[in-house]
Amino acid sequence: MMPPRIAIGGFQHESHSFAPLPTTWEGFLRPGGFPGLQRPATLVETLRPTSVPCAGAIAMLEAAGAGIVPLTWCFANPAGPVTAEAFERIAALMLAALSDALEAGPLDGIYLELHGAMVAEGFDDAEAELLRRVRAVVGPDLPLAVSLDPHANMTEAMVALTDVLVPYRTYPHVDMKPAGAQATRLLLERIRRGKPWARAFATLDFLIPLTMQCTLVEPMAGVMAERERLAAAHDVAELGFCFGFPYADFPGCGVAIAAWAEEPAAAVAAVEALKAYMDAREPSFAGAVLPAAEGVATAIAAARGATRPVVIADTQDNPGGGGHGDTTGLLSELIAQNAEGAVLGLINDAESAAACHAAGLGARLALSLGGRSDGVPLAVTAVVEALSDGRFIGTGPMSKGNPIDLGPTALIRVSPGVRVIVVTRKMQALDQSLFTHIGVEPAAQKIIALKSSVHFRAHFQPIAEHVLVVAAPGPVVADPAVLPFTRLRPGLRLRPGANR
Repeated sequence: MMPPRIAIGGFQHESHSFAPLPTTWEGFLRPGGFPGLQRPATLVETLRPTSVPCAGAIAMLEAAGAGIVPLTWCFANPAGPVTAEAFERIAALMLAALSDALEAGPLDGIYLELHGAMVAEGFDDAEAELLRRVRAVVGPDLPLAVSLDPHANMTEAMVALTDVLVPYRTYPHVDMKPAGAQATRLLLERIRRGKPWARAFATLDFLIPLTMQCTLVEPMAGVMAERERLAAAHDVAELGFCFGFPYADFPGCGVAIAAWAEEPAAAVAAVEALKAYMDAREPSFAGAVLPAAEGVATAIAAARGATRPVVIADTQDNPGGGGHGDTTGLLSELIAQNAEGAVLGLINDAESAAACHAAGLGARLALSLGGRSDGVPLAVTAVVEALSDGRFIGTGPMSKGNPIDLGPTALIRVSPGVRVIVVTRKMQALDQSLFTHIGVEPAAQKIIALKSSVHFRAHFQPIAEHVLVVAAPGPVVADPAVLPFTRLRPGLRLRPGANR
């Protein structure tokens, strides 16, 4: 019997309908913390040592002795909706590679690494549109498995177009490779069984704020334990639970559950049980964050007696949620309140980074720092303490093995007690290597301010004395209810527990 011939590829983007900047073709070519766009000739060797789901798929297929047929893979940092040009070009590359693969011989299955919360100009449910096009090429019966980010706005169309969807189980996402491996394992099982599983799908009627989706703490830690229990109790092949990305203005936005099982009744029972569990705990998903001024004051007071860093998360300018990583509200507070031993990472400002490199080490210069996305830069006098080309390899739980390219990077001092890492390309502050590569040891700082909502916890929470989540200006609002939605489905509660 010939080994199965499996096509693999990926197209990842998390789209914020209200973010100030769109996601262009260039964003997929140089995404910062991940490899750039890969074509078939380079996909396997480039992705194998990384932390992305395709790396898990590659390992699983190689262990199974399967033939790997690479397609196209790409990732862009979260931002506004993907431009029509970028979506069409990448979809065309994917389908052309798929057509070439079919020309070379029959395929036994396809694995795709998708995000699940991509919005493109012209397509609100962009993953479903991509899957529709794939199905148009390969037909309705070829086994097709997909891994998803749990921030996916998983839709009924996505479920209908695939054989199984496997979301990561963690936020911070430290199991991307295992999710890719699990999706591929189920793909191989689907090929062996020769028929699809029964499936069930449901949505919840409330949005969950991003900061309340962390699986390291309650209530989400309990939800994921219950998901595991229910999957075993109902003997399902997969119980997919997606938290939703609450910044996408279309009817499919929100929390969704799907199950795949031998019998329809088992799939339905598993979905209904997890939905009932979530519905009963809806009010526990409402959360609050500290205003920036209060958060900085609390951090300064806590740092005085701390033996480890106090970490402040600047959640509303999170580059992992659609922020541009360049607002200066939190930085202004650190300076105004005379913080000591503080380092902020990262401010995404190519012009200031270039100016620091031109001035050189030890130079003192005036900068209009940040504010490129919101028009509110901060005037500072900076001393250049270190310079870097911004190229290194990630070391933390989420980025280990990933090639990171932030472009020209500078460490600057903007007040006696506050330093800032300024970069040319945005990336969420989720890995200590963002600091260590330019000579800053995170564990030695009094205060670490991070442009992140939750992912920072994977690498920074273990070294933190305290963790504070604060709200400074930025588009990744802690309370999605303040956004000007116009297209959400009727009856969806924007705040958990509100108007029940």
